Amino acid sequence: MREADGSFARDGHADIAAIVVTYDSARDLGPLLATLRREATTLALRVIVADNSPDDATLRVARAHPDVIAVPTGGNLGYAGGINAGAEHVGDAESVLVLNPDLRVREGALDAMLGALRADARRGAVVPRIVDAGGRTSASLFREPTLSRALGDALLGRLWRRRPPALSESVRDPRAYERAHDVDWATGAAILLSATAMARVGEWDERYFLYSEETDYLRRVRDAGWRVHFTPAAVVAHAQGGSGTSSALECLLEVNRVRYMRAHAPRRAGLYRAARLLGTALRAPWSARNRHLVAALCRESRWDRLPAATWRGDGSPAAAVVIPAHNEAAVIERTLARLREPAAAGSLEVLVVCNGCTDDTAARARRFTGVRVLEMTEGSKPRALNAGIAAARVRPVIVLDADIELPPSAIPGVLRALRRPAVLAARPPFAYDVSSAGPLVRAYYRARTRVPELSAAMWGAGVYALAPEGERRVAPFPLVTADDVHVETTLAGTTAIPPLAAVRVRVPTTTRDLLATLVRVRRGPAELGIDTGRRTMRGLLRTIAGPASARDAVVYAVLAAVARRRASRSRPGAWERDASSRVAAA
Repeated sequence: MREADGSFARDGHADIAAIVVTYDSARDLGPLLATLRREATTLALRVIVADNSPDDATLRVARAHPDVIAVPTGGNLGYAGGINAGAEHVGDAESVLVLNPDLRVREGALDAMLGALRADARRGAVVPRIVDAGGRTSASLFREPTLSRALGDALLGRLWRRRPPALSESVRDPRAYERAHDVDWATGAAILLSATAMARVGEWDERYFLYSEETDYLRRVRDAGWRVHFTPAAVVAHAQGGSGTSSALECLLEVNRVRYMRAHAPRRAGLYRAARLLGTALRAPWSARNRHLVAALCRESRWDRLPAATWRGDGSPAAAVVIPAHNEAAVIERTLARLREPAAAGSLEVLVVCNGCTDDTAARARRFTGVRVLEMTEGSKPRALNAGIAAARVRPVIVLDADIELPPSAIPGVLRALRRPAVLAARPPFAYDVSSAGPLVRAYYRARTRVPELSAAMWGAGVYALAPEGERRVAPFPLVTADDVHVETTLAGTTAIPPLAAVRVRVPTTTRDLLATLVRVRRGPAELGIDTGRRTMRGLLRTIAGPASARDAVVYAVLAAVARRRASRSRPGAWERDASSRVAAA
């Protein structure tokens, strides 16, 4: 029986498991916990603090409360990443509360939210009324982003605040905050989710880092058949009237709106981006703030410079990264640079297995602290993999191609996936970098991206991680070209691709180099007796929705057919290489 003395339930059943994602929140965390203790007198409440801070000041505050579960994330994984890290510690709970650290929970708020959740089985999420430090209700409710709403916000702005719902994403009518009703989405500062809905919907999407992650998640809740409910009887207050911001974060907010539309309404994403750009340009166009926003929306090349998740780890070995490398001097430093911090901190064991190298790949790799280099005279990727995995002291093992840039912030999510009972292999999503590619190459990858079957397997990303049981099933690797296809076929039904920061895959810049790569890619499945051509072509046909997608599909089909014919005539054991992207990256 739980004691109603304001203590938190670290173990056993909880009515609510609260995940508080913190970043330099030492000053705010104590007062928030005090308001949560008041709620814990009537509820079994578990409190989990997932800390993204660069120092341990916030963790010291959390650890001063023995009944609080303190979780250092090992870096700044962003809001979604922090939620996912905290969710591993939810345990037996009826519901999960996502909470900002700069909030104060008014008395009875959690009872009211849980009551609203229990009142209707169709509700998957409940959101409260948010007030500022002066007690004024904040505009925290929103409608699903659409092109008409973006245009309405851009052209009408403050001129017509109470415009029709079709012309505004924000819900500004004060009467909407006085009654309980279903909404599309709400600010992520405070959201109560049923544990059932959260288990079905899955992890929060870490590709957003900050902003739009709640838009995405609550859409997925609705898509899964549940409702998002607003209850004004539950009130939480911002201690300082909301979190601060910066020019870079404002740019990230706008860019993430576009990313959201690309994920959920790709055919309208270009027009939506133009509408957001119009609205930004019309607001004080000569201000420095707006110039930065316009530049961010116009130049996609700047998106990589926006705030993003980081991970260094806690210094304890979390995984081994095995990188087979054959004459990769042009790219190995680029690959290892992404892993520099966790490798130097001792959070990753990185092994570069130079096989048959005649260049200075090994010397370049040895310049990185925390990287071990193994050298083999024979040029063989599968033998290099077997040697690297055998030499690794840490489990699980991540296999990484030497020309692939793995964001360290994706590693915690991949390792979380491997801890699930039914998952034996996992990888992050991947994104093609076509910025330097010719028109036919761009068309090929546009078509490829539209086929879901081609992005849902372990192959194609140049990286995958193996749980110990998965490693036992696939290793030692057979002497075939496509190790990732071997993993996919051997572990079918036990793999996962969680929504994490995407691996950057640089594509060939010329049609000639693309064909060389496709010949090797085609030979790999053929060696294993696999032919996915018909299934891929059926998927390709389903993607045709107009002249543009039809042209891309034709390019894809022609190049795939040429590569298939060349692969049938190529000599066994050949290793065709894309030289163009390596030259560009050197």
